[in-house]
Amino acid sequence: MMKEYIREIFSGYVRIKVVGSYTELFINRCIEYGIPIWDIRRLDDVTILLSLYVSDIRRIRPHLKRTRCKVRIHERKGFPFIVQRVLSSRGFLAGAIGSVLLILILSNMVWGVSVNGATPEVEHKLRKAAYELGVKKGKFIFQLPTNQELQQELSESLQEVTWIGVKRNGTSYHFQVVQKQLPEKEPAASPRHIVAKKKAIITKMYVEEGQAKVKENAFVKPGQLLISGFIGKEEKSQLVPARGEVFGRTWYVSTVSIPLNSSFVTHTGQSKTNHSLGIFGLYVPIWGIKAPDFKNYESNERETNFRFLKWQLPFSILSNQMLETKEVERTYTDKEAVDAARIVAREDIKDKTADNAEIKTEKILHEKVENGKVNVKIHFEVIEEIGKNIPIVQGD
Repeated sequence: MMKEYIREIFSGYVRIKVVGSYTELFINRCIEYGIPIWDIRRLDDVTILLSLYVSDIRRIRPHLKRTRCKVRIHERKGFPFIVQRVLSSRGFLAGAIGSVLLILILSNMVWGVSVNGATPEVEHKLRKAAYELGVKKGKFIFQLPTNQELQQELSESLQEVTWIGVKRNGTSYHFQVVQKQLPEKEPAASPRHIVAKKKAIITKMYVEEGQAKVKENAFVKPGQLLISGFIGKEEKSQLVPARGEVFGRTWYVSTVSIPLNSSFVTHTGQSKTNHSLGIFGLYVPIWGIKAPDFKNYESNERETNFRFLKWQLPFSILSNQMLETKEVERTYTDKEAVDAARIVAREDIKDKTADNAEIKTEKILHEKVENGKVNVKIHFEVIEEIGKNIPIVQGD
């Protein structure tokens, strides 16, 4: 019964009126030839009403002729006729298509932004930074940067955070923030000395606690005591954690090689973006079909899937940004190569010293052009902090 009911609904059937003097004979012939008919009702002496599958209408024509009966369609029922009525109703069809398109468009826009794990002040800054990147209500999702790009941009723009997690759930963006922890108050330091960590000539000292053991302009070696943790007279000396800063003049030698001729690839600033519609893995160009005017370029592709409410559809927008590149030949004169070597050497010294270090002087010790390169050896004189803490152990 259920199988027949499903067939009635999806195959479609009609209620027909059979008119003639031999309607009983017509019914018998339908049964004899295996034509399904049901729900038979007699309306008068010459008219009966019955149901029949749409696919069997042609099969009853010879039996109508044999029994001298005529037929009229009384009702049309089932899924095919419902679809036909919907398609024939332009207003209803336009409204249905419009509703689907509206839901599709709204399902691919940003409608919510939430932030967890941040103080009100940091949350305000994050929302403002995200807004400037395009994460705002009503913005199409496929126009926004990827989650990884958003994470990188926001992490670099907010100094107060250690990490920002970016997650998109449907039409909402969720930001999980891990803020930087304020340094805890240091526990009371144990007794210690401050000693030199490299060769230097002392330029200045600031002693907060402890006893200075060297003076300005003194030459010191690695491990030499600068600020002692012992204070007071010998018979009544006390141990304290030495505190202070000791700056000294130090020396470095850096060797750098710079090629006189080199080539590298760079972006020109010109770009072109095309968009394709992805349908079940096949991509059809829809915008920017024309090839770029430049030959050499670097491609950056980004694909965004469409959604319908909470479901992800097998349709997507593929954006391909083509950035024009060109190969640049760079040629240095000997003097320009030396100047470039100075810059590289300075950066090398900055990497080896603390942030507060200061380069006082620099002097080229050796300069030679060999095998298409300029080899330069440079001597630097630097002012930097040279002290380091060492604990005072029992017996010192």
